Amino acid sequence: MSNTEKKIEDTQGKYLHAIKAGRELTDAEWENCRIVLTNQRLMIITDSKISMPLEDIDVLDERVDVNRNAASESYYTALDVGGDVLLITTADYQGFRTNFFRAILDEAVIYVKHPAVVGGVVKSSEWQRGRLSLTKETVRMVLEDGQKFIIERDDIGEMETDEREVAGEDRSVIEVEHTDDEGTSVETYLSGRQYHISVLKQLLEEGAERNRADLDLTATEQRVVMALYSGVSPFAISDFVGIDVERVEEIYDQLLELEVIRVVRERKEVSLTPQGRKVAGEAMGEQ
Repeated sequence: MSNTEKKIEDTQGKYLHAIKAGRELTDAEWENCRIVLTNQRLMIITDSKISMPLEDIDVLDERVDVNRNAASESYYTALDVGGDVLLITTADYQGFRTNFFRAILDEAVIYVKHPAVVGGVVKSSEWQRGRLSLTKETVRMVLEDGQKFIIERDDIGEMETDEREVAGEDRSVIEVEHTDDEGTSVETYLSGRQYHISVLKQLLEEGAERNRADLDLTATEQRVVMALYSGVSPFAISDFVGIDVERVEEIYDQLLELEVIRVVRERKEVSLTPQGRKVAGEAMGEQ
């Protein structure tokens, strides 16, 4: 291992060689192995060693159940390496996938437009370079103008891809909706090398997929959701939508149950106790 190569994960797992030279191996079986992941390559070690440069690996976003052995495993990562497909699983499935994405994306420099949209309103932000870093919960960005922001992986509402002109070239662009530090809905555009963008797209898509829901909301509930999306304060929804406070509270309870909103802080309704009234009376008498 060279001085520039850093080990990210060294664990026990299993692998199955599902496709070889484009041909499905219907008799393939899982084999116990040691899995070593670095910032440059992935190694599968048994009695022999398979070493794959990361830049030669594509992570597939679908299952490759070539036989019952493959289908029997609930979670695995399918890797396409030049026409061969290897299935890998470890005890910590999500942890391995995060580390694999991190091996490819950590410190990668991409193009970023942030925020591109705020509360549904398009902004005039310019494209600039940014440096990526990943954690299990977040995608972190530091831009060349010093701006820093975080995309929570469980806070992705929608994600689309488009073709746009970036830095004088037509490039694939990821358009991802999330919230900023103040809870306002924003969209961030991400572009760059196709290899980085294809991996980042799959990482963000996993977060977006977990949050997709087919909800049957009433017209009033939709208006409340849209008002919150546009940046209206939760305490101003009654006046903005034109419904009484009690109805707003009912809608909030329904949206909480559907996991459309979450509680940021509890608003307490209070009244004075006899002791409190006494303290208040004494204080007013002193004025």
